[in-house]
Amino acid sequence: MIEKFKVVFLKEVFEFLDGLDKKARDKIFYNIDKAKVKTNNSIFKKLNSDIWEFRTLYNKKQYRLFAFWDKTDNKVSLVIATHGIVKKTQKTPKKDLDKATELMNKYFEFKNK
Repeated sequence: MIEKFKVVFLKEVFEFLDGLDKKARDKIFYNIDKAKVKTNNSIFKKLNSDIWEFRTLYNKKQYRLFAFWDKTDNKVSLVIATHGIVKKTQKTPKKDLDKATELMNKYFEFKNK
């Protein structure tokens, strides 16, 4: 199958994933690979105008990786994953949306230098 986008992970994602057990990590990567080839709002969902989330339910826990799009290269669309959380409530924490937005702004600031 043809991938619709490539995923790049910031260091904060690896720090989050390092704290998870192997099976949870594997399920998160499986869902990301699935989202790359097939549109599925239960796996990859838009949260606001800039921020998206990869969603994984594993072993009764909700895992989220926040992300944004980088379409500045005409050949490949990139999704940049910023950081992750284990979601404990229905509502997405504002501080995590703010953190994803801040990391996105830093990414484009650095990229455009």
